[in-house]
Amino acid sequence: MSTERRAPLDRRRVADTALRLLNEVGLEGLTLRGIAKELDVKAPALYWHFKDKQALLDEMATEMYRRMVADTRLDPSGTWQDGLRTTSRGLRRTLLGYRDGARVYSGSRFTGIDHAPEQEAYLRLTTGAGFTLDQAVAAGRTVNAYTIGFVTEEQGVEPLPGERREGYDVDERARLLSDFPLSAAAGRQLFTDYDSQFETGLEIIIAGVEAQYRV
Repeated sequence: MSTERRAPLDRRRVADTALRLLNEVGLEGLTLRGIAKELDVKAPALYWHFKDKQALLDEMATEMYRRMVADTRLDPSGTWQDGLRTTSRGLRRTLLGYRDGARVYSGSRFTGIDHAPEQEAYLRLTTGAGFTLDQAVAAGRTVNAYTIGFVTEEQGVEPLPGERREGYDVDERARLLSDFPLSAAAGRQLFTDYDSQFETGLEIIIAGVEAQYRV
């Protein structure tokens, strides 16, 4: 009989296993039963920690955030523009690390207050630069929504970096749209070089915040 002791089953260990499994099966294929099998426990054991799949997704999103913060810190002496760039780039980088990462993260509720220190740092940075609290919240919310939406669309084409879904051949798209030359040419801007696309959109939003609030 093996005397090896397994790590105790807790919410974080389950979420960590679920995130690893997510890259293999995607959001639609992720089930509590499959996670339990990966952990070598019975499925009912997971219900002690999560009442349903959404509760698990909330913990997975929270764990994503913890990992993002560990690799991404705001510079309190930096500009508010760089603060928005840092948080947006960090979130995108984290979400791209998981198949369907943006879909898991979107609409989920954090399960603790892990987000509070970084949120407070962002609000201090922006209000210190002249934003009202309402303006700071609006700017952060807009950039956050842009990032999640962008990555959702990006992962619809490239579920993981270097992996491309069938049906997104830009040359074939251009051939099919040959009677619509501008739409045909737009395919390369829409479905390639997502890094450049993302940065362009982010700068448009930051410029809009500057124009709107004159800060």
